[in-house]
Amino acid sequence: MTRPARTFLITGVSSGLGRAFATAALDASHTVVGTVRNDADAVAFAALHSERAHARLLDVTDDAAVLAVVGEVEQSVGPVDVLIANAGYGLEGTFEETSLDALRAQFDVNVFGAAATVRAVLPFMRERRRGHILAVTSMGGLATFPGVSAYCGSKYALEGILEAVGKEVAGFNIHVTAVEPGSFRTDWAGRSMVRTPRSIPDYDELFEPIRAARQAASGQQLGSPAKAAAALLRILDAPHPPAHLVLGSDALRLVRAGRAAVESDLDTWEDVTLSTDHTPADAA
Repeated sequence: MTRPARTFLITGVSSGLGRAFATAALDASHTVVGTVRNDADAVAFAALHSERAHARLLDVTDDAAVLAVVGEVEQSVGPVDVLIANAGYGLEGTFEETSLDALRAQFDVNVFGAAATVRAVLPFMRERRRGHILAVTSMGGLATFPGVSAYCGSKYALEGILEAVGKEVAGFNIHVTAVEPGSFRTDWAGRSMVRTPRSIPDYDELFEPIRAARQAASGQQLGSPAKAAAALLRILDAPHPPAHLVLGSDALRLVRAGRAAVESDLDTWEDVTLSTDHTPADAA
């Protein structure tokens, strides 16, 4: 089967999953515009292919810059067929020890940066009545874990936005997919992780083993970025691509456990849930 050549816009391609997505798309003869944060990364990315790899400097928290870059790409490179909003970072720390400034910064990048990028491409895709929007959330967007409450919160927020947007634009032949990776062999748990300083000894017993295990596992995670990229390319050709794409056996296990816990609460407290409906007896 011959796949049509597409133009991709991928944020955060300097390393990790973003680089893997971009490399796989280039290898499949697609054109890729990748955003990076500095000139050195821009040069390195453009060197991946002399004609089809285009680097753009972008801070996704700069709303005006996001709009300007998307508009310029549409004019100079071509219509964006696929957006992969990948830029983001991890914030590790217990909620009580995490400052509100750190929490806001996490949401600025992981939620508002992704949202700005999605909003920037939507008018063009809507006018053309075609397109596929993907955004990288996390298994932490469908299940929660102690020690990354701010991160999970940002990913849950992005999940809600994407799912609702997908329903809004389905009539325009625009697909929206939230990509929920598990643990992959990237720098997410290494240099890309912001770690909140410890300050409350009461959390030592819970959190210190979690932090130590995450640091020890960095670089040895189960997931292969190249295989994640292959999975993304695969769903682009599906007539009905998923609204949620969980990647990795660890993510599948943990997300299913999280969903089962919610189902258990629904079943256990069903009588209380149903007791709040208005009935004719209330009016009497």
